[in-house]
Amino acid sequence: MEPGDFKKWRKGLKFSQKEAAHALGLKRRMIQYYEKGERDGDKVEIPLSVRLACFALAEGVEDYHGPNRKIRRREDKKADEPEAEKPKEKKKDREKEKIAEPA
Repeated sequence: MEPGDFKKWRKGLKFSQKEAAHALGLKRRMIQYYEKGERDGDKVEIPLSVRLACFALAEGVEDYHGPNRKIRRREDKKADEPEAEKPKEKKKDREKEKIAEPA
């Protein structure tokens, strides 16, 4: 993975540098080094573990606990979130509507 590819990956997932760092378990500064391809004039290689983690995140995998366990994906997380409930209408509000209606 080249520095430009790394940046395209991050932007493709709509991650800020801070969000990408958090998702990969890195410091934001490392994200900057990987995107630039160098650190203090020295070339920076993106490690295999980071490249594989990028692939997993791009595929929607958020966590992995080993074989024979469910892989947690972003889609699963969204499905688990409760739908927003409508606020219950108060009795006073209903009474105001009745008064406002023309007779």
